[in-house]
Parts: sequence; structure tokens; C-alpha cells
Amino acid sequence: MRRLKKRWRECEALKTKVRRVTLLLEKQYGIPRRKRSGDPLDILITTILSQNTNDRNRDKAYQRLKTWFPHWEDVLEARIRSIVSAIRPAGLAEQKARCIREVLHWVKEREEKVSLAFLKKMELEEIKETMGALKGIGPKTLHCLLLLGLGREAFPVDTHILRIGKRLGLIPERVGAEKAHVWIVPFLPKGKCLSLHLNLIRFGRSVCKAKRPRCDICFLRDECTAIEAIKSAFFPSPTDQ
Repeated sequence: MRRLKKRWRECEALKTKVRRVTLLLEKQYGIPRRKRSGDPLDILITTILSQNTNDRNRDKAYQRLKTWFPHWEDVLEARIRSIVSAIRPAGLAEQKARCIREVLHWVKEREEKVSLAFLKKMELEEIKETMGALKGIGPKTLHCLLLLGLGREAFPVDTHILRIGKRLGLIPERVGAEKAHVWIVPFLPKGKCLSLHLNLIRFGRSVCKAKRPRCDICFLRDECTAIEAIKSAFFPSPTDQ
């Protein structure tokens, strides 16, 4: 009984902390607005291209892909080497090209048209089961599709969010990126998945960087559980040098 009570108190404390961090981020950056143009298939392809690369390379690859092949049907009819050439800026071009083609083939065979509109009528768990079974659709890609393409309550965990989540004590050190998607959901404030996701990414790029984090200007400094370790790792004292 004592263990259960302790566990309950810890969960409630974490919920409170996540809510507090969400509000502090919104105070600093504002509340992000959802873009109207969130075609599920466009979001899915974009997310596949984003794997293991930065936003600039992802966007360049996506624009080249759409310029060379204006319609997804065109990608289905194209040679794999042409798709690889189009998306080369994103890296892992051959792997991603085959993944994109396989997804498009699967959609066409299922729906007789290249569209993921049918997902809008599905329940959350059914979408996860259906799309998660496809090769190349990992937890991050799936949750980006849910959040950005379908407007569902989901929380993609990328490298920025995993790093910051652990520094702030929102995600345990032992939890990896794949399990973090499941771990953090119960602690998220309702209706704040998009806001927290986008604001944490912005925070990670401008303040809580992987190397040389800017702790001196950090407005979440009081929430950080790893600040001493960060200081030791990135800002050693003269006696340590």
C-alpha cells in the first residue's frame, strides 16, 4: 500500500511538473497554432525523409521529390533510382526511397487510390496497429502522423525532446526513444501535445542544445534536474582542466 501511495504521489508530481514546463514554454514562445494543410500522406512522407537528418535537408529532399514527381502516383510509376536521386539531400536515400514506394504501393492496393484519408475515420489504437505494422514506420514517424497529419493526441519524441526530457527529469534515463513515446503520454496535459512538442523542439535548438547548452539564459533552469552534471560536462572548473 505504501509503495502504491508513493508511486501515485510521484506520478502526480510529474504531471504537475509537465504542466508547469508546458506553461513556461508557452509564456516564452507562445501557443503554436495547428497548420490547416496537414494532409496525412504528405506528413508521413515528410517524416520518413526527416529520419536521421535535419529539417533543412528534409525540406530540400521533399521539394525535389514534389518537383520531379508532382503527384504521389508519379512516384509509384518512377524508377527507384530516380526517387533516390530526388531525395538524396535527406541521406539514406535508397532506404527511404524503398520505404516510400512500399508505403505508396500499400495505400494504393488497399484504397485503390493514393490517399490516407481513410485513417481519419479510425480510432487511435486502430491507426497505431494499422500503420505501425508497415516497414519503416517507427514510433516517431507514427506519432508525427497522428499529431501533425491527423490532429490526434500523440507526442513524437525526437532527439531534442529525448535529451531535454531527461535533463528536466520528465523521462527516466533508462528509457530510450522508442519507449519514451509510451512513457510520457499519461503525464501530458490534455490538448497540449502539439504545443509541448513544438515548443520543446524550439527550446532544444535555441537553448538546451546537445553541445554547449545555454544554461545562463535558460528559463527552465529551476526545473532542470541535470544542471550540475551539465555544468561539469560542458563547463569544467579551472581546477578540473
